[in-house]
Amino acid sequence: MEDVPRLVLYDGVCGLCDKSVQWLLENDPEGRLRFAPLQGETAATVIGRHPEIPEGLDSIIYVEQDGDEEKVFWRSRAIFMLSLHLQTGWRALSWFRFVPSFLADLVYRLIAKLRYRIWGKLDSCRVPTPEERARFLP
Repeated sequence: MEDVPRLVLYDGVCGLCDKSVQWLLENDPEGRLRFAPLQGETAATVIGRHPEIPEGLDSIIYVEQDGDEEKVFWRSRAIFMLSLHLQTGWRALSWFRFVPSFLADLVYRLIAKLRYRIWGKLDSCRVPTPEERARFLP
């Protein structure tokens, strides 16, 4: 992952996840974030390198290259850490990274439990536009 310093792994068939990726694309005008669906080969490779990721995790995963070290965050931590790289106003979300994970993840898990009911499930991953294509990995 040496060419991808910041990677967002997301559920490619989740309506909420799709909307979130669209939102991230709009709020990352410098194009620092890259994206790959959890159902793809990039996610399988990353998850295979990190036994600390819970088996069968169906959550957003944020992967950050820090020198030679690859750091992974999931659930609420992923959201808070990747918000550090968004436009100025949205960086305030990163302050919540100081909230204990068990508390922040309660809210995250509630939303995750309802996401298919509220935002639906897609038949397949969205095809990125030609402008976005370079930011998506298989």
